[in-house]
Amino acid sequence: MFKNWIINIIVNTIVLVVIAGYIDSFHLNGVSSALIASIILSILNLIVKPILVILTLPVTVFTLGLFLFVINAITLWITAGIMGPDFKIDGFGTALLAAVIMAVCNVIIQTLIIKPLRKK
Repeated sequence: MFKNWIINIIVNTIVLVVIAGYIDSFHLNGVSSALIASIILSILNLIVKPILVILTLPVTVFTLGLFLFVINAITLWITAGIMGPDFKIDGFGTALLAAVIMAVCNVIIQTLIIKPLRKK
């Protein structure tokens, strides 16, 4: 379990750095900031995200799960708020775009790289 958490932290760190490199309104002060943001994000996903999912369950069901991207954007935005000037997202639209990119990248990385490595 701890190994999976570390892998998730590393993957999210890499994805955050890549997003910051391509989206102008998504700012990180380096890899160390991305690592700290990744740790904070994973803690928020453990504590805050389940509460948000339960509170917004009717909307999530109505949108066939697409509202989960909004919840991911909220947790990402909260992470940026906690980190202060080391991690800044200029608007909620940017947070939503980053959340979608993070979700897609995580699925691709988990499917193509991590799952095959676990089978060996």
